[in-house]
Amino acid sequence: MGESNWAGNHGYAAETVLAPRTVDEVRAAVAGAATVKALGSRHCFNDIADAPGGLLLDLAALKTPVEINAEAATATVGGSARYGDFVGQLHEAGFALPNLASLPHITVAGSVATGTHGSGRRRQGLASAVSALELVTADGELRTFSRERDPDVFPGLVVNLGALGVVTRLTLDLVPTFDVRQNVFEGLPWAALPEHFDEIEDAGYSVSLFTDWTGDKIGAAWVKSRVEPEVPAPSGLHGAIPADGPRHPVPAAGVPVGHTTPQLGVPGPWHERLPHFALAFTPSVGDELQSEYFVPYRDAVAAIEALRGIADRLAPVLLVSEIRAIAADELWLSPSNGGDRVAFHFTWRPRQPEVEALLPLLEERLAPFGARPHWGKLFHRSALAAHYPRMADFRALATDLDPGGKFRTPFVRRTVFGETGV
Repeated sequence: MGESNWAGNHGYAAETVLAPRTVDEVRAAVAGAATVKALGSRHCFNDIADAPGGLLLDLAALKTPVEINAEAATATVGGSARYGDFVGQLHEAGFALPNLASLPHITVAGSVATGTHGSGRRRQGLASAVSALELVTADGELRTFSRERDPDVFPGLVVNLGALGVVTRLTLDLVPTFDVRQNVFEGLPWAALPEHFDEIEDAGYSVSLFTDWTGDKIGAAWVKSRVEPEVPAPSGLHGAIPADGPRHPVPAAGVPVGHTTPQLGVPGPWHERLPHFALAFTPSVGDELQSEYFVPYRDAVAAIEALRGIADRLAPVLLVSEIRAIAADELWLSPSNGGDRVAFHFTWRPRQPEVEALLPLLEERLAPFGARPHWGKLFHRSALAAHYPRMADFRALATDLDPGGKFRTPFVRRTVFGETGV
């Protein structure tokens, strides 16, 4: 077919790609397909968005106006909307989202379907902001579900892996708009983490630690703080010192620092500081692979030590790692379901055979902590039911909404239904 994901490491095995322009066209395409999956920004690094031998729906042409309900403090956006396309509109209307991912380039529907998050010990992942969604189910029916009207199943509908239908609209909860300052600190000693990890994670609204796992210091700590009256900007961080100029999260890649959002403590609107990268530029490095694993927050320091023990194996294929905290939620397939988590993100060099050979060792190191992989990134183990207490409920929901298995692609069969040989 010639189509591939963002990174170019997965060529789609679907027979056809369609770009519907209306919801009615989506309904007709879904109803007439034997196997179908929706595409967003294609920022997944495995086959989660593929439909071998079937139909892929590229929703980029599905234009849906943003609807802001000021009284309810919500915004409804289309299934193809990228965060960067409408966050400025929210800000101008006096609103904000509670959290944003590192990349404003990704779609809302794809982000929440895979449990993508942001950063902040007190901040839940992106899917927690979804209070309603519109779904085209296997028979082409257009159904609407909400947190209020469907409390029994709604927690299973948001982080859905594309296994339940095609999401055409989502309603997001909003908060009043706010300003953020972004400060980068360098040289944070690893030795500070066992005693001060909580303080480091509470140093800002959002905190990211960037490292290659080698040496006695973390490469950089990015602290994004809400601008509050009479609250001074942070001046240091447990031995780390302020950077003397803008920095890129992946210094080894040689990407211009101008691709990042403004730093040096200069205040600005939430949507221009919470992401690491500006919408107008290539996000991150561009030519890369990614993996990510979530462990319980209480195990963060022990997991860090476990990973430092294989730094010599990680460094040759690694561009950078990012360590972030995410607050608990109750969404059935969310990586933060049931407890606060710390995420270990790996931005790999584009050497897939070497990365895939390393993943079993990486997962072995994190296995004692019940690590959950990011649904949309590279991981080795496919039997994931033991990590999700509500997996059986999700299987039942998928069977109810899609009794013929139209959305039960090889990825879903492996990871959700535990089928082998697919």
